[in-house]
Amino acid sequence: FEASVPILLAQARDDAESETGSLRKQRYLVFVLEAWLRALATTGDAVAAAEAFRIADIARGSMVQRALTAAAARAAASDGGASADAELSAMARQEQDAQRRLNGLSALLTQLLAAPPGEQLPQVQEALRRDIAAAMNERDALRKAIALRFPDYASLVRPQPATLAATRAALRPGEALLAFYVSERESYVWAAAPTGTPHFSRVPLGREDVAGTVRQLRRALDAGVDSIDALPPFDLAAAHALYARFVAPAEDVWREAATLVVVPHGDLAQLPLSLLPTATATHGRGDPPFAGYRQVPWLLRTHAVQQLPSATALVSLRRLAPRAAVSGSFVGFGDPLFSAQQAAAASDRASAAATVVHRGGRPRLMLRGQAPGAGVESVTLAQLPPLPDTGVELRAIAASLQADPRKDVFLRREATERRVHEMDRARELARRRVVMFATHGLVPGDIDGLTQPALALTSPAAVPEAGDGLLTMDEVLGLRLDADWVVLSACNTAAGEGAGAEALSGLGRAFFYAGARALLVSDWPVETTSARQLMTGMFAQLAADPSLSKAQALRRSMLALIDSPGATGPGGRIEFSYAHPLFWAPFVVVGD
Repeated sequence: FEASVPILLAQARDDAESETGSLRKQRYLVFVLEAWLRALATTGDAVAAAEAFRIADIARGSMVQRALTAAAARAAASDGGASADAELSAMARQEQDAQRRLNGLSALLTQLLAAPPGEQLPQVQEALRRDIAAAMNERDALRKAIALRFPDYASLVRPQPATLAATRAALRPGEALLAFYVSERESYVWAAAPTGTPHFSRVPLGREDVAGTVRQLRRALDAGVDSIDALPPFDLAAAHALYARFVAPAEDVWREAATLVVVPHGDLAQLPLSLLPTATATHGRGDPPFAGYRQVPWLLRTHAVQQLPSATALVSLRRLAPRAAVSGSFVGFGDPLFSAQQAAAASDRASAAATVVHRGGRPRLMLRGQAPGAGVESVTLAQLPPLPDTGVELRAIAASLQADPRKDVFLRREATERRVHEMDRARELARRRVVMFATHGLVPGDIDGLTQPALALTSPAAVPEAGDGLLTMDEVLGLRLDADWVVLSACNTAAGEGAGAEALSGLGRAFFYAGARALLVSDWPVETTSARQLMTGMFAQLAADPSLSKAQALRRSMLALIDSPGATGPGGRIEFSYAHPLFWAPFVVVGD
């Protein structure tokens, strides 16, 4: 292993950079690395544990990590503020865009070469080869120019896998790292703090075991129901068992920390650690419904959680200099119009806080991204329900950040794809430190013809010059951001691009590539009123105490929601409690 793994990794590094590695080669590499992990885990010494940490970060490496480190490298190139650094940052983006264009052209050529003989289009192939050669020359010329003017850039954009020592050095006081790797046969856990002895352990649960438990727990979080009565109970016993296996054994390392920096893997990335109970617990429905969950000893009660795709990403981000907020640093888009009928009604109303909707006398769940209903085979943008409370949400956040709602908040007829692109071309988006979208988040198949993750904005049926009403993943990749935080107050914004895709591989990867240092994303469809309360509460916490981290502010807002009276219905009656984790746990801070 010591002789062969470096050779395999050198080839894999080239494949990852050019995105030319085949699925078969990737599977073979993971197979070898997981066998190496098993061998290292049997030794039980600290040196092997540290090497296992490095190998796991390589095996865990993802498109999200590459997008995040690419953005971090551009940011590092421009942090000095000098005009030369700004020019270098622009060159770095051009080099990365040339590589992305090269990858796309290569993929098209591969598809043609794999087509039946009568469909291979030789003339198109020849044109593609010329375009590939031109893109390669452009990329190589930019790399040479960058290497001359900024020799450290290559090590930033293509960093070596982080060691355990480098990762511990990147942690701040009050933080502890929890990193996981789930292999076919067993799983591994590392825990580390800036000081003290790190933890390394094996868990006798493989991929299928972990996936089964996560699916079981998510049945109560992404249940596909639209009424409170139909919402399944959260399986507290299974959640605590997961905590006991993966988190509790390392408690001596992370107990005194205030924030857990979590590097998940596999299906563990689909379940925020905040909702794991730290002790056995039971609950009743309570009065109002779900109030019994307030007594559960959630991990959230003691620790804030932020997430990263890898330890390497953490080390890359921590190399960036912190920045102070600047005037006019917020922009928000929300309360879009999806049909001509909604546009006509919008002239008679302002954005308003949603109240509990009833169906058949029972409270209904109102989800952002909710499908029109069971049995509907064809869904268009016009069938998405309006979200008037997102306007209230954005205005409240703008007030907390002392932004100008007339210039920084775009609602209804102004919440358009065209507006986003106009601000991008004018470099307005690049001047905003907080960029927020409060709308429906869509994944492939949610509406007719949608083949990639997207954010729903105002439809051309409502405003003819709005654009097509969808800010897709490909369009996000082309934006030029310099944001400390992109907030996606929408459904499923941490979801992958399809079945089996890595979490955060869609919109999340795109916003990281566009230039975000951190994201706030959701792991399942969010209920609209509780989402508004979470978002406004979080930014109110940050305004009241600017020393708070993003993860700590989110934690405080979550606790306030759990302990609040609950959802208010007609006549001020409390219909149900927000203590069920469906309501308070969907959002997670990803990045720094």
